[in-house]
Amino acid sequence: MEIILKPVGYARHSSESVPRHWSVSDVEGDLVLDPEYLPAMADIEAGSRIVVLFHFDRSEPFTPGHLRQTPPHKDRPMGVFSICSPVRPNPIGLSVLTVLGVAENVIRVRGLDLLDHTPILDIKPHIEAPA
Repeated sequence: MEIILKPVGYARHSSESVPRHWSVSDVEGDLVLDPEYLPAMADIEAGSRIVVLFHFDRSEPFTPGHLRQTPPHKDRPMGVFSICSPVRPNPIGLSVLTVLGVAENVIRVRGLDLLDHTPILDIKPHIEAPA
């Protein structure tokens, strides 16, 4: 089976570096979507949180040697499915971002951990589980 994904846009920001994970990021920037997706942006509002799925387009290729990796904050190798490494069997990332505003085909966000011009694959609403 082959799966083909087409980016819906890209991340844009001027920060020289980004944190390794969205949960510790205060980097602000834009999600610039292709204009054809403007109708899909309806109801995205400032103050809401969104889940952004993206492609780790600049990660090194995955090999069997990457099944266990040592994250920078750990002192031992861990299974790739238990860490947030960008070197994965399918180089897909996920971030939960806060929407600061929407103008035309651009969503202004805070919490970026995507590199500038990272391809965005999808955006979904962030829904908290009931307590």
